[in-house]
Amino acid sequence: MKIEIYDTTLRDGAQGVGVEFSEDDRLRVIHVLDRLGVDYIEAGMITDPASAAFFDRLGAVQRELSCAKLTVFAPTAKVGSAAADDPLLRLAAKAPTPAAAVFGKAWLWQVTEVLGASAEENLRLIRDSVAYLASSGKEVLFDAEHFFDGWADNPDYAMSVVDAAFGAGASRVVLCDTNGGMLPDVVGLVTDAVCRKYGRIGIHCHNDMGMAAACSVAAVLAGACHVQGTVSGIGERCGNANLNTLIPVLQCKLGFDCIGDRLTALTAAARAVSDAANLSFDESEPFVGGYAFTHKAGTHIDGVTKRPRSFEHIDPAAVGNERNTVVSGLSGRAAVIDKMRAAFPEERFSKDDPRVLCAAAMIREREAEGFDYEDASASLMLVLDEALGVRQSFFRLESLKVIVDESLAGERAGVSADAFSASAVIKIAVGEREYLTAGEGNGPVNAIDEALRRALLRFYPEIADMHLTDYRVRVLDSRATASAVRVAIESTDGRSVWRTVGVSSDVINASWQALRDSVEYMLKMRKLRNGE
Repeated sequence: MKIEIYDTTLRDGAQGVGVEFSEDDRLRVIHVLDRLGVDYIEAGMITDPASAAFFDRLGAVQRELSCAKLTVFAPTAKVGSAAADDPLLRLAAKAPTPAAAVFGKAWLWQVTEVLGASAEENLRLIRDSVAYLASSGKEVLFDAEHFFDGWADNPDYAMSVVDAAFGAGASRVVLCDTNGGMLPDVVGLVTDAVCRKYGRIGIHCHNDMGMAAACSVAAVLAGACHVQGTVSGIGERCGNANLNTLIPVLQCKLGFDCIGDRLTALTAAARAVSDAANLSFDESEPFVGGYAFTHKAGTHIDGVTKRPRSFEHIDPAAVGNERNTVVSGLSGRAAVIDKMRAAFPEERFSKDDPRVLCAAAMIREREAEGFDYEDASASLMLVLDEALGVRQSFFRLESLKVIVDESLAGERAGVSADAFSASAVIKIAVGEREYLTAGEGNGPVNAIDEALRRALLRFYPEIADMHLTDYRVRVLDSRATASAVRVAIESTDGRSVWRTVGVSSDVINASWQALRDSVEYMLKMRKLRNGE
């Protein structure tokens, strides 16, 4: 059975706190979602002539898409007015999208207490608005707001809303758990009752109790053929049903056809949308997160190496993800061997291999110092290189001096003296050549990064592609200012992301270690990709 996937990331998702999409971001997301194979992409809501200008661009965009229908979102007409006279509906009707979603209330209490209309007036608004948009040549989907709350209060009226929308020409009526307060069994029972009369029912759930995905699954099992949600579940309040979870659950676990063989693009699409929304990706997300198929305990690693099904409920490749293992005190030699085999596939390793014992000992010693390689796989790979005697020295640090000027920062920025301006003078050597340069930044780490990159550019031009995306410091003990600190850095070159770690009682030294590893890892990987 085919389940239609309706993505509302660019509208409902954009209503989440901290989520921002520029027009270029929106176009990028549209193409990512189309390649993923979703059926509908809600491009947003027209609220005024200015926002309508974006929709004017979508006619050409729609012609570029392979499968998705772009959809404009609109409310019903205002109380006491005709749809043809409503300015927002008129803009929606003119939008060059093949589909429109119109929302109206299905909870009689909301109709009288919030909308301030009579029961019949609300039905008239729904019929008039749906019919008007349908007459413009669009496929019309009707979102029945607060449907499940409305059903609990007055099921006859809630069903009359569905009748009104279908009678006016809606192709789908979507039952909405707008408050996100329903339990899956309730959603299933109500959806089943509606589907017994109509076969073109959709589901739209919010995640205020953490059950949006479960409620959506319950609706599908009860007969819904259309599912709405957002990438990573972003959206108003606690968000929406997470399509990253829903799609593989429906397709891999329950046998429905959601996006067919495009499922392998799911992980990449999820990360691309998160990047466009300027959000940090949640590595703990089911199916698509970096930790979804990451194994830490030694018994788990040993088991999954022998029989992946022992600790993985699906093949990671099915959703475009991959298996990973982390090395820690819990992992043992099995994890070290797994990492070494991945880093050196041409080599053969056993638990008694002296190289494995050496690497395991080095990791234990560094863990005792405070290093943590669980989320610093780039630094770990360099440790393994060192254990095997193949770590390449791309550059040497000859000297480093950092100067922090608090007062100057305040003067330049015109703000209080909380800001720190910093400069770094660095001398590095590459082979027999040395280079001295300086960098300036917002804080000492930024200044060191700028100086190091500037020094290395003349030797390694590819450094220009690299930049830091995250910097974290953690105090490891309670000796106040004498405490050891762990610095974790995340970097990217636009193609991949990697993480490194440094530990020292001096935060500058710890930061330098993590920065050095980050640069060395990038240069190592570029060299491997180029076959050098």
